[in-house]
Amino acid sequence: MTENEMIRPDDQAYMQRCLDLAVRGAGCVSPNPMVGSVIVHDGRVVGEGWHRQYGGPHAEVNAIASVEDEALLQHSTLYVNLEPCSHYGKTPPCADLIVEKRIPRVVVGCLDPHEKVAGKGIAKLRAAGIDVTVGVLEAESERLNEAFMTSHRKGRPFVALKTAQTLDGRIATALGASKWITGDPSRREVHRLRSVYDAVLSGASTVVADNAELTVRHCEGRQPLRVLLDRRLQVPVDARIYNSAAKTLVFALRDEAEACLVSQLEARGAEVVTVGESGGGLDLAQVFAELHRRRVLSVMVEGGSRLSAAMVRAGFVDKYLLFIAPKLFGGDALPSFGTLDVAHPDCAVKLSFAGIQRFGEDILIEAYPAK
Repeated sequence: MTENEMIRPDDQAYMQRCLDLAVRGAGCVSPNPMVGSVIVHDGRVVGEGWHRQYGGPHAEVNAIASVEDEALLQHSTLYVNLEPCSHYGKTPPCADLIVEKRIPRVVVGCLDPHEKVAGKGIAKLRAAGIDVTVGVLEAESERLNEAFMTSHRKGRPFVALKTAQTLDGRIATALGASKWITGDPSRREVHRLRSVYDAVLSGASTVVADNAELTVRHCEGRQPLRVLLDRRLQVPVDARIYNSAAKTLVFALRDEAEACLVSQLEARGAEVVTVGESGGGLDLAQVFAELHRRRVLSVMVEGGSRLSAAMVRAGFVDKYLLFIAPKLFGGDALPSFGTLDVAHPDCAVKLSFAGIQRFGEDILIEAYPAK
């Protein structure tokens, strides 16, 4: 780290404020990242802003516009949790605006992995003589935009697997009953999560068993894209997942999707995409590649034990959201995960706990695949 990159005592506090502002854009800015910005003059915050909606002004633009005395900018520090853009997209480059306003110091949380940015914004600022510090609350900045980072680094959506289960890891009784394992507070949180993910994905068996609608109903927020994996189009055409509350994208097996059924679903407003087969089911790699092509950054999977296991075995789960109720169903009930081919404890799927929250009597465990 060079001298002009030294982190100052208050940098972390101001960066945390950027993150607090940025999260206000959740569910509104995708496929753009969530970004917040703070402008500080002589130890005092003189401007703030965040990216409010996709296609609108970026956080730095809003922060600069909020400063009442523009002359202060030439003696201020601008904080932002993601590298300022350096290219023309739906808006002009933020790096150019920062240079134009002659802001002398910029503190950045993390670099932007987008191929059109990826260090170019930092380089442009430094070429203009601006003192740039990178890496303040870097891990937190990366985590906030984990979907955006995954999309640009892996070429597929960020996938979170959600389960609602008993303490002994069961998602339905021996008779298949699952309503309701968790309580109202947990279900409201699931609906809030749906509103911030770009898509909610489920399999045909789960949708048929629950007549699942997969929409946001118990809180305010946008409706996610509903993604249904239905290899032979077995979900009834009059199922709630095909109502007009949100768009539904159906993935079926190539050569097995009957044209008459496709026409009926399209008449209900759904879209059918056919993919190949892999491991006895739909090719998940093709599914996520198509979602990536459609600029879907994040997917929350709400499926049964077979789909959950298939996701884990294929290595597509980036995050686990485990809602656990203080109940026991016993060994004859349906487990949260199907076969994972674990022959020895050392071969277990290893996770790293990231947080625990309480929702009524239930707990939510957030976990990530162990590195």
